[in-house]
Amino acid sequence: QNATQTVEEEKPEPPTVQEIKQKIEKYNAKVTNCLLMKLNDDGTYTGFIKVHLKLCRPVTVPAGIRPQSIYDALKEVNLAEMTDKRTSFYLPLDAIKQLHISSTTTVSEVIQGLLKKFMVVDNPQKFALFKEMRKDGQVLFQKLPLTEYPLYLRLLAGPDTDVLSFVLKENETGEVEWDAFSIPELQNFLMILDKEEKDKIQQVHRKYERFKQRLQQTLKEARGKPG
Repeated sequence: QNATQTVEEEKPEPPTVQEIKQKIEKYNAKVTNCLLMKLNDDGTYTGFIKVHLKLCRPVTVPAGIRPQSIYDALKEVNLAEMTDKRTSFYLPLDAIKQLHISSTTTVSEVIQGLLKKFMVVDNPQKFALFKEMRKDGQVLFQKLPLTEYPLYLRLLAGPDTDVLSFVLKENETGEVEWDAFSIPELQNFLMILDKEEKDKIQQVHRKYERFKQRLQQTLKEARGKPG
């Protein structure tokens, strides 16, 4: 008689406060930019991570809103809620944002914090945080679960961003819950996709038009040669 036994994977025990303290001391010894980690009395710790924004598509932001000032940040003023008008634009390619977070800050909270800093009003489910690693001359990306703790990953990898860095990218299309988006957001997606389709068509037309011109020029030159 065959029997199927389900074996649960053993999860590693969380590090003790003493182990965390040792890791932080080792981490801080390698820091060269004063962005140290700090251990708190309750066993949690704080530190800095840098996130590269590699977004290929435009984001939705409030129209006609001035950049957030220090006063707004201190008073927690949400400028995005002050107008219903929206516009779309491309964030600078490979922009870098530095965040001061806690060991209890999750990937989900990092994504929401980044969107808030750039006043992006798109649904956070459109985005995902990846860890970027370099191995054997290759660049590898791995999507992080929303419940992961980025600062702990930073602590384990050390401060060298060539070993590990964080990247904000668009979420995989197949994993997006489209029912969570509003009608205006879905309509905005359709407009963006329509524009991208037209741009691609124009690129193909221009490519083959140049090819056609070179071919015609070659034929013209060949006819002009004797024999």
